[in-house]
Amino acid sequence: MSHHLDSAAVADYLLENPRFFEEHSELLGKVKLTSPVAGRALSLQERQMEVLREKIKGLELRMAELMRIAQENDAITQKFQLWTRSLLLARNDVDLPHALINGLQTIFSVPHVTLRIWGVAEEFSHTWFAAEVSEDARLFTNGLAAPFCGPNHDFEAATWMDDAESIQSIAMLPLRVGASPEAFGLLVLGSPDPGRFRADMATDFLSKIGETGSAALTCLLD
Repeated sequence: MSHHLDSAAVADYLLENPRFFEEHSELLGKVKLTSPVAGRALSLQERQMEVLREKIKGLELRMAELMRIAQENDAITQKFQLWTRSLLLARNDVDLPHALINGLQTIFSVPHVTLRIWGVAEEFSHTWFAAEVSEDARLFTNGLAAPFCGPNHDFEAATWMDDAESIQSIAMLPLRVGASPEAFGLLVLGSPDPGRFRADMATDFLSKIGETGSAALTCLLD
């Protein structure tokens, strides 16, 4: 009388008896498995080697991806250092906004960059970066807990840049003193490339740019 064994029961038995194939090594060459790669029957040993090769290939691809990300992050870090250095080399306070914008354009290759600051000291009240900003734009900036990235939906901030009609994507970075809920300005980056600043992109480095820019520009406040 034969008994039908459930496949799950066989699997459990093999798990509970890991030395089974050592004690019955003759079965290794007899057990045949269908290979999804080769499309033919393989021995258990051949299938194990195939699985290992697939795992190694997957690990190699993952390692290559991690190396690519590390290289990209290293390149951004170097650019960030160069940009920060340019701020430190600004000769006087009124040069800082230009150095900040020029650095982002040349070092990070951002086509359009500008900023607005409100509450500046009297000696800077007639500068380009202290131009009038609507109350709506200020309220919008105060509501940004992190940089905004996405399509340019006719934002007022986009009109502050030259050739505003060509800007398809935009990043807006609030400028704040420390953790203050009130912003004192807005740094704006624009691009004719719709994919340059996406709503789903990571904003870690943009946040660092905003924090560093805020620290540098506080010397212009009243």
